[in-house]
Amino acid sequence: MSADALSADSPSPEVPVAVAPASPNTPHPRHIRLTSHSGGFGALPIVWGAATARERGPVVGTTLNVSNRNVIGTHSGSYSVYRALAVAAGALKREHRADLTNTAPTDIIGPYPQWADPEKIVSMDPWGAVIADAYATELEAGYDIRPTIAVTQAHVILPEVIDALQKGRLQPDGRFLTAGGAAVVTKVAVEPVWYLPGVAKRFGCTEAVLRRVLFEETGGMYPELVTRSDLEVFLPPIGGQTVYIFGNPRDLADPSVTLTARVHDECNGSDVFGSDICTCRPYLTHAIEECIQGAQRGGVGLVSYSRKEGRALGEVTKFLVYNARKRQVGGDTADQYFARTECVAGVQDMRFQELMPDVLHWLGITRIHRLVSMSNMKYDAITGSGIEVGERINIPDELIPADARVEMDAKMAAGYFTPGAVPDAEELKIAKGRGLGS
Repeated sequence: MSADALSADSPSPEVPVAVAPASPNTPHPRHIRLTSHSGGFGALPIVWGAATARERGPVVGTTLNVSNRNVIGTHSGSYSVYRALAVAAGALKREHRADLTNTAPTDIIGPYPQWADPEKIVSMDPWGAVIADAYATELEAGYDIRPTIAVTQAHVILPEVIDALQKGRLQPDGRFLTAGGAAVVTKVAVEPVWYLPGVAKRFGCTEAVLRRVLFEETGGMYPELVTRSDLEVFLPPIGGQTVYIFGNPRDLADPSVTLTARVHDECNGSDVFGSDICTCRPYLTHAIEECIQGAQRGGVGLVSYSRKEGRALGEVTKFLVYNARKRQVGGDTADQYFARTECVAGVQDMRFQELMPDVLHWLGITRIHRLVSMSNMKYDAITGSGIEVGERINIPDELIPADARVEMDAKMAAGYFTPGAVPDAEELKIAKGRGLGS
């Protein structure tokens, strides 16, 4: 980071030490240390994009021995705040170290060539699932190294899948789908790990600008963003993602095996509670059905689920927009769909799919044969990252809730993929959404 990244109104490297009284629940030293100098005793280097875990070095976000830290932030993403609450309340001992016995991945993922390309993966740690093996020596030496990826197996039970089974659209095979309607999957949880130089490049800004804006727009939460240019890795306090794999995970990296995939952004109202104002849940469950069928035909299926609630604007903003849409003069119309969001949030969408393909590269994917998505932003991000996309699968019209027609018309008019007709200007002006209270 250049020297001019710290301007006159940036925090000074000479940071005063604050002192707070000790408490029975937190009997550790009470001095607050804001680091403003490079290096630390025992801090291990990180070489992003190295070919092996040993060469790359571990991500150490510990809050125990701060001299060992080689990243900004700490583990667990948005849940790090809950961990802090647990420590403050005395429910969790600050010095607790995870016992990783029997926590190893159930399936081996990689390594793949993309792991050694510092431009292919910048928002997650490719080696985050295998730290117990890759860094056994460092763990034995006392370094507090924690996994940022976990791989397990599960049965996924959805009413829509059971309905498809009962209606004959799906057939049980005992391998991918049980007679009771449970889909057999491998699932992967991923915490965000950002390589700041790579993230800045993805968004077309300098690293200095990225660091300063991250610092300022989090209310100064992470001073090291602007005081520690030597630390290039950041563990942001945001939601991660979960990957659901239908079939053999190793097949994802084989372009000769047909891959059916959906990249899905969180929508709690629809995904969990079935709200009919959008197509999120029906499209998600349709994709799962397609993935099961794809695996049964000898292929492999994938659903990548990211926590980006309400286009990453948050659920409060999303609900405010719903009210604005339903109360506007002329009713809920597609021609005002994006405008109402921008009026409230200042931007139409903050999901910014630039980082989304990283998990696909981590899985070794080079070709998606059937992409179950109409999003032009997701398609452009995937293909722009070098992954080939074959067929695109739109949501069937019969699965679109009536109140979600506004959203679908607006998105198709804005460039979303559709094999059918695109609504014209007059069609977009027709109120198709319900009013409040109806």
